[in-house]
Amino acid sequence: MKILILSADGFEDMELFVPYYRFKEEGFDIDVASKKRGTIDGKHDYEIEANRSFDEINPEEYDMLFLPGGKAPSKVRKEDAALQIVRHFIDRNKPIVTICHGPQIMISAGVVQGRHMTCWPEVAKELKEAGAIYEDKEVVVDGNIVSSRMPDDLPYFLREAMRKTQVAISTPL
Repeated sequence: MKILILSADGFEDMELFVPYYRFKEEGFDIDVASKKRGTIDGKHDYEIEANRSFDEINPEEYDMLFLPGGKAPSKVRKEDAALQIVRHFIDRNKPIVTICHGPQIMISAGVVQGRHMTCWPEVAKELKEAGAIYEDKEVVVDGNIVSSRMPDDLPYFLREAMRKTQVAISTPL
């Protein structure tokens, strides 16, 4: 199982690291991609190495996409290469797991129309305006998409994200 994380400076530390280490615990391969390779900084001063740039990513090589929140999605959503990656996952019905502000990247990719989703409360209006069906719940699953609102939702988010990893493992690409 290979997971791709798209992020940038300003990510919400817990929303990136808690799933990251849970996926690592399962033995999954993880790449972190950003606009350029190098260290990216979280809101609370934790750092992670972006070992790939968006332009270097071949989305065919990945089984799941993870879009953590914080302020990073406002940067990621401006990068066409990142939006193309999101569209690839949607077009091939591969799992996408996203939390907090992460759905903003999907909004910019134009892939939320008619999808049941949740997000950070301040993003809800934008999500609805993009055509998503907003649900104010800890976790919402709509086909290949898992979305949650905030760090407090991480237990529910991870439960459903781990279910998607099992589906991805059992479904040949």
